Amino acid sequence: MPRTAVVAGVGPGLGASLARRFVTEGCQVGLFARSEAYVEDLADSLGPDALAVPTDLTDPAQVAAGFETVREAFGPVDVLVNHASAASWDGTLDVTHESFERALDTGPKAALYCSQEAVADMLSGEGGAGGTVIFTGATTSKRGRDGAIGFSAAKFACRGMAESMARELGPRGVHVAHVVVDGGILTPSAREGLDESEREQYLDPDAIAETYWNLVEQDRSAWTLELDVRPHVEEF
Repeated sequence: MPRTAVVAGVGPGLGASLARRFVTEGCQVGLFARSEAYVEDLADSLGPDALAVPTDLTDPAQVAAGFETVREAFGPVDVLVNHASAASWDGTLDVTHESFERALDTGPKAALYCSQEAVADMLSGEGGAGGTVIFTGATTSKRGRDGAIGFSAAKFACRGMAESMARELGPRGVHVAHVVVDGGILTPSAREGLDESEREQYLDPDAIAETYWNLVEQDRSAWTLELDVRPHVEEF
């Protein structure tokens, strides 16, 4: 049986690469994002094993409805990638309450809503089938960034959630992992105007997607809790 995967927070770059890689590996994939036009175009390009699910991830009711749509189309969820984030680049005195709340709503709160839905599927049935939950982190997940208090708070929270969930759910057959993306990602917009040497300073989203797939395929005897991916340049 093919795995059912959900990528929560799909956009150009890594989100699209994850969806493409999972479909290539035989998964049926639900694509969650606010942008209806974008996820529908992406799903069309990936074929019948990709399903566009326009969803506001900050709304638990919409998240629940989105997962039900995926279940009806493909069955219970086996793989979840919590990939969404949003924050203004503001410091302590400049960040607004609304901006800070948005960072938390789109990051750890949305990840909780999605994880509750997916993990319920992974643990359902006699003995539970197990599954994989992956959080997309950033350098800021481990080292606070000057002038980005909302983003730092949200990413630190997601890292803590991943560690807590791994210890709670690992014994029950659910692999929870946190990926620190320690560098810029070569999105289509970032690629424009860069020469070859400049592109080497960025991470290839397709290569990162391969790392995520390796986490899905890992043997339970050696599950990874956290790993870093970073560009191969001298300053690293």
